[in-house]
Amino acid sequence: MKRILAVDPGDVRIGLAVSDPLGVIARPLAVIQHINRDEDARAILATAMEQEAGCIIVGVPLDQEGNPGPQARKSLRLVEKLRERGDVDIMTWDETGSTQAALRGPRKDPLIDARAAAYILQEFLDAQAR
Repeated sequence: MKRILAVDPGDVRIGLAVSDPLGVIARPLAVIQHINRDEDARAILATAMEQEAGCIIVGVPLDQEGNPGPQARKSLRLVEKLRERGDVDIMTWDETGSTQAALRGPRKDPLIDARAAAYILQEFLDAQAR
């Protein structure tokens, strides 16, 4: 099984996390600065290739009814760009609450966005194991 790369898109920073080769454990990987959708997609796809990821999971925040709001629509536009530019499987996952979960650790953590991505990825991995 190939690794899975998770993306927590933000207006300023984008958190990245990666799974172990067996797809059991997620770990924070890196934080990249948001530039524009095209450059962001290029950097994400390059990281996926470096990590030998067979799939990219992009966090999409949904409201209580499961509908996408403005931030979710931004994430979905990034998904479209990733699909245009790359040939790796791209999936979405509800990331609601991921940043709050990441904030439970040290607040000055430079990898807080990557920890949020790891939270998204671990939820995805756990759901696949059921």
